[in-house]
Amino acid sequence: MPRRYVAVCGASDATPSQLEAAREVGRLLAKSGAIVINGGYGGVSGAASEGAASEGGMVVGLLSENDREGANANLTVSLPTGLGQGRNLLIVTAAESVIAIGRGWGTLSEIAHARRLGRSVLALDTWEVEGLEKVETPDEAVRRALGG
Repeated sequence: MPRRYVAVCGASDATPSQLEAAREVGRLLAKSGAIVINGGYGGVSGAASEGAASEGGMVVGLLSENDREGANANLTVSLPTGLGQGRNLLIVTAAESVIAIGRGWGTLSEIAHARRLGRSVLALDTWEVEGLEKVETPDEAVRRALGG
Protein backbone atom coordinates (compact mmCIF):
# COMPACT_ATOMS: atom_id res chain seq x y z
CA MET A 1 0.00 0.00 0.00
CA PRO A 2 1.53 3.38 -0.98
CA ARG A 3 2.30 5.91 1.74
CA ARG A 4 -0.13 8.80 2.15
CA TYR A 5 1.00 12.43 2.12
CA VAL A 6 -0.91 14.61 4.57
CA ALA A 7 -0.37 18.34 5.13
CA VAL A 8 -0.86 19.69 8.63
CA CYS A 9 -1.55 23.39 8.31
CA GLY A 10 -2.11 25.82 11.12
CA ALA A 11 -1.40 28.97 12.98
CA SER A 12 2.12 29.92 14.00
CA ASP A 13 0.50 31.64 16.99
CA ALA A 14 -1.63 28.71 18.16
CA THR A 15 -3.32 28.08 21.49
CA PRO A 16 -2.00 25.39 23.87
CA SER A 17 -4.94 23.10 22.96
CA GLN A 18 -4.29 23.58 19.23
CA LEU A 19 -0.60 22.76 19.74
CA GLU A 20 -1.50 19.62 21.68
CA ALA A 21 -3.94 18.59 18.92
CA ALA A 22 -1.24 19.16 16.28
CA ARG A 23 1.27 17.10 18.27
CA GLU A 24 -1.21 14.23 18.48
CA VAL A 25 -2.13 14.52 14.77
CA GLY A 26 1.57 14.31 13.86
CA ARG A 27 2.07 11.31 16.15
CA LEU A 28 -0.93 9.43 14.75
CA LEU A 29 0.00 10.20 11.13
CA ALA A 30 3.54 8.91 11.66
CA LYS A 31 2.27 5.83 13.47
CA SER A 32 0.10 5.06 10.41
CA GLY A 33 3.07 5.47 8.06
CA ALA A 34 1.92 8.73 6.47
CA ILE A 35 4.38 11.42 5.40
CA VAL A 36 3.67 14.72 7.15
CA ILE A 37 4.08 17.94 5.15
CA ASN A 38 4.01 21.38 6.77
CA GLY A 39 5.42 24.90 6.72
CA GLY A 40 8.51 23.86 8.67
CA TYR A 41 8.66 26.46 11.40
CA GLY A 42 6.93 26.75 14.80
CA GLY A 43 3.37 26.77 16.03
CA VAL A 44 1.14 24.05 14.58
CA SER A 45 3.87 23.01 12.12
CA GLY A 46 6.40 22.62 14.90
CA ALA A 47 4.02 20.67 17.13
CA ALA A 48 2.95 18.33 14.31
CA SER A 49 6.62 17.79 13.43
CA GLU A 50 7.44 17.01 17.07
CA GLY A 51 4.60 14.49 17.29
CA ALA A 52 5.59 12.77 14.06
CA ALA A 53 9.26 12.65 15.01
CA SER A 54 8.37 11.04 18.35
CA GLU A 55 7.08 8.05 16.35
CA GLY A 56 10.02 8.04 13.91
CA GLY A 57 7.88 9.54 11.13
CA MET A 58 8.91 11.33 7.95
CA VAL A 59 8.32 15.11 8.12
CA VAL A 60 8.83 17.43 5.15
CA GLY A 61 8.92 21.17 5.81
CA LEU A 62 8.46 23.59 2.91
CA LEU A 63 10.08 26.77 4.21
CA SER A 64 9.08 30.25 3.11
CA GLU A 65 12.62 31.67 3.19
CA ASN A 66 15.75 31.15 1.04
CA ASP A 67 17.56 29.25 3.79
CA ARG A 68 16.93 26.84 6.66
CA GLU A 69 17.30 29.40 9.44
CA GLY A 70 14.53 29.03 11.99
CA ALA A 71 13.32 25.67 10.68
CA ASN A 72 12.08 23.37 13.42
CA ALA A 73 14.48 20.67 14.58
CA ASN A 74 12.04 17.80 13.98
CA LEU A 75 11.97 17.99 10.19
CA THR A 76 13.33 14.99 8.29
CA VAL A 77 13.62 17.13 5.15
CA SER A 78 13.65 20.95 5.10
CA LEU A 79 13.22 22.61 1.72
CA PRO A 80 13.80 26.37 1.44
CA THR A 81 11.52 27.76 -1.28
CA GLY A 82 12.15 31.52 -1.16
CA LEU A 83 8.46 31.94 -1.98
CA GLY A 84 7.22 33.56 1.22
CA GLN A 85 3.53 32.83 1.74
CA GLY A 86 3.38 31.48 -1.83
CA ARG A 87 4.84 28.27 -0.45
CA ASN A 88 1.37 27.56 1.02
CA LEU A 89 0.26 26.44 -2.45
CA LEU A 90 3.18 23.99 -2.62
CA ILE A 91 2.33 22.52 0.78
CA VAL A 92 -1.24 21.62 -0.16
CA THR A 93 -0.36 20.60 -3.71
CA ALA A 94 2.15 18.05 -2.37
CA ALA A 95 -0.48 16.56 -0.04
CA GLU A 96 -3.36 14.22 -0.78
CA SER A 97 -5.37 15.62 2.13
CA VAL A 98 -5.03 18.48 4.60
CA ILE A 99 -5.65 18.79 8.32
CA ALA A 100 -6.15 22.44 9.34
CA ILE A 101 -5.70 23.49 12.98
CA GLY A 102 -6.01 27.07 14.24
CA ARG A 103 -7.10 30.32 12.67
CA GLY A 104 -4.10 32.06 11.15
CA TRP A 105 -4.47 33.94 7.86
CA GLY A 106 -1.89 31.62 6.28
CA THR A 107 -4.03 28.69 7.37
CA LEU A 108 -7.02 30.23 5.64
CA SER A 109 -5.01 30.61 2.42
CA GLU A 110 -3.91 26.96 2.63
CA ILE A 111 -7.53 25.89 3.12
CA ALA A 112 -8.59 27.90 0.06
CA HIS A 113 -5.77 26.54 -2.12
CA ALA A 114 -6.48 22.97 -1.01
CA ARG A 115 -10.18 23.21 -1.78
CA ARG A 116 -9.48 24.78 -5.20
CA LEU A 117 -7.26 21.75 -5.90
CA GLY A 118 -10.01 19.36 -4.81
CA ARG A 119 -8.17 18.19 -1.69
CA SER A 120 -10.22 17.22 1.35
CA VAL A 121 -9.64 19.53 4.31
CA LEU A 122 -10.31 18.24 7.81
CA ALA A 123 -11.10 21.19 10.07
CA LEU A 124 -9.97 20.75 13.68
CA ASP A 125 -10.59 23.92 15.72
CA THR A 126 -10.07 26.16 12.70
CA TRP A 127 -11.95 28.56 10.43
CA GLU A 128 -15.60 27.77 9.73
CA VAL A 129 -15.67 27.65 5.95
CA GLU A 130 -18.22 25.95 3.72
CA GLY A 131 -16.78 22.81 2.14
CA LEU A 132 -14.59 21.76 5.06
CA GLU A 133 -15.08 18.46 6.86
CA LYS A 134 -15.34 19.44 10.52
CA VAL A 135 -13.77 16.97 12.97
CA GLU A 136 -13.71 16.98 16.75
CA THR A 137 -10.55 15.03 17.65
CA PRO A 138 -7.05 14.39 16.30
CA ASP A 139 -7.93 10.70 15.91
CA GLU A 140 -10.97 11.51 13.75
CA ALA A 141 -8.93 13.99 11.67
CA VAL A 142 -6.20 11.43 10.96
CA ARG A 143 -8.62 8.57 10.26
CA ARG A 144 -10.51 10.67 7.72
CA ALA A 145 -7.37 12.18 6.19
CA LEU A 146 -6.15 8.65 5.53
CA GLY A 147 -9.42 7.69 3.87
CA GLY A 148 -11.01 5.85 6.78
